[in-house]
Amino acid sequence: MPDQPDNRGPVLVLVLLLLVALLVVAWGVGQEDADALTLVEPVETPGSAAPQEAPAETPTPTHGGAPGDRPVPLPDGGTKVFGGGHFLVAYYGTGQTPAMGVLGESDPDTMDARLHRAAAPFRRPGRPLRHVYELIATIADGSPGPDGDYSHDVPRSVVETYVRAAHRNRALLLLDLQPGRSGFLEVAKRWEWALRDPWVGLALDPEWRMGPHQVPAQTIGQVGAREVNRTSRWLSRLTRRADLPQKLFVLHQFRVDMVEHIEDVVRRPGLAMVQHVDGFGTRRQKRATFHTVARPQQFTLGFKLFYDEDVDLMGARAVRALRPTVRFVSYQ
Repeated sequence: MPDQPDNRGPVLVLVLLLLVALLVVAWGVGQEDADALTLVEPVETPGSAAPQEAPAETPTPTHGGAPGDRPVPLPDGGTKVFGGGHFLVAYYGTGQTPAMGVLGESDPDTMDARLHRAAAPFRRPGRPLRHVYELIATIADGSPGPDGDYSHDVPRSVVETYVRAAHRNRALLLLDLQPGRSGFLEVAKRWEWALRDPWVGLALDPEWRMGPHQVPAQTIGQVGAREVNRTSRWLSRLTRRADLPQKLFVLHQFRVDMVEHIEDVVRRPGLAMVQHVDGFGTRRQKRATFHTVARPQQFTLGFKLFYDEDVDLMGARAVRALRPTVRFVSYQ
């Protein structure tokens, strides 16, 4: 039988050419997919922090990670305000004017240097200091204003100035609210953009929380536990959603009736809850106010000192001797 021609060679060549063609097509499709992926905008997942504007000259630490990542640390490390035995010392006031406290008597950097000098005597072995700027961001007014709420917000640029200064000098910033006839939660939400910063906390000042017919400076204001709880719940959720470190949450008080049903104020995760006992006078008067108002079973305790109004200004040793123990002092 004659030999048959061997056609396997051409067939193999055709198969190889077909495989090469398929590989080229597959590579092209994969490359198009890769190019398409690079053009998709990142999607913000629920609970992630909104992008923050940071001044170019002083970058502001923001979390920017996925939910569940470790929060940005506080100044000098850690994520707990009083963690590591920290003692807090603050200067209180508002920007643009010295009339409301020492904070506004100079530019922020000069103020910070003065704050460090005032805080130094409170340092103890194993008790490092944190420095705090307590800035009145919403100021009570004696007239109703255009919206009828007897208060106004300082310009955003003022708060931004102190945010930058806090990060430049490694301090905490505390936004103090004097809401007039508005509710604390309503006013706090106007400052959400700043409270998303990992080093910015919130202080409520019931002295300036007016009822429907009350006028600031003509009466002492008051707030109920329910309103405090609504505000702290909102701030706690904001802190959790944005994966922020613990925030200061301060409640000012110098009379028992300033916070109605204070026993019902709830502790919140993510917040360092401070009852800050105010009131000026002699040392005896200040101690009497402190012992009448303080609730150490509910709060970490704070204490205010007044450069101008106090008689015989208490020093660090006298404040440290107070019982129950104080861990946050502010100067006005």
